[in-house]
Amino acid sequence: MRTKAIAATLLLACATLDPAAAQRTGRCIVSDPTGTPLNVRASPQGPIVGTIRNGAYVRIANTTRDYKGQPWAYIVGWENGRNIGWVFREFVSCY
Repeated sequence: MRTKAIAATLLLACATLDPAAAQRTGRCIVSDPTGTPLNVRASPQGPIVGTIRNGAYVRIANTTRDYKGQPWAYIVGWENGRNIGWVFREFVSCY
């Protein structure tokens, strides 16, 4: 019984060290270095459908790379889970 508890604890610890898991479940913040609102797109490299302010808290629901290999993230609202759209991944910091 104790071995199972230790194994479960180690599994949980390893899961929390996984950066991809942190991105999917952890809180992230919009951090565009230009200081301007970040463009939100319908798809990676797609048409701009809006903007989101720097400092906004979000969660990353999905990630992908475009045809140039650039990273993109589909973000949702942190508190309400509302779909927001695709943003350039490097402008979202997760912790």
